[in-house]
Amino acid sequence: MRYVKQSSSPNGFTLAEIMLVIAILGILVSVVVPRLTGRSKEARQQSVRLQLDNLATALDAFEFDCGRYPNSQEGLEALRQPPPQVSHWKGPYLKKNIPVDPWGNPYVYMSPGAHNKDFDLFSYGPDQHEGGGDDIGNW
Repeated sequence: MRYVKQSSSPNGFTLAEIMLVIAILGILVSVVVPRLTGRSKEARQQSVRLQLDNLATALDAFEFDCGRYPNSQEGLEALRQPPPQVSHWKGPYLKKNIPVDPWGNPYVYMSPGAHNKDFDLFSYGPDQHEGGGDDIGNW
């Protein structure tokens, strides 16, 4: 008969070891998550600025061809479909559909603008309401 010597080392982790790992993970999460959250907000704001620049470029092309910017009633849709009674339209001025902001809302277009002579183009930002200090516009 053969005897097997039992190992003196345990086969699992002790409660103290598990608690130490959980504490380390908690510290890492508390440091990393706020940094990633801030980056997400910054990335969305930068995305809005880039989309506003692209839309402004398309609006400038519309104005160059048609001699005026679309009015508020025609809106940004004038970049995709020719408005009635507009001559020299050579669009579409956007290759894809009119984008929405990163929060899923349409961009606001006003012509003439309240902040700019030609047009105002903006997003209400994360709070999705006018004002509040988080609106992002072309002014």
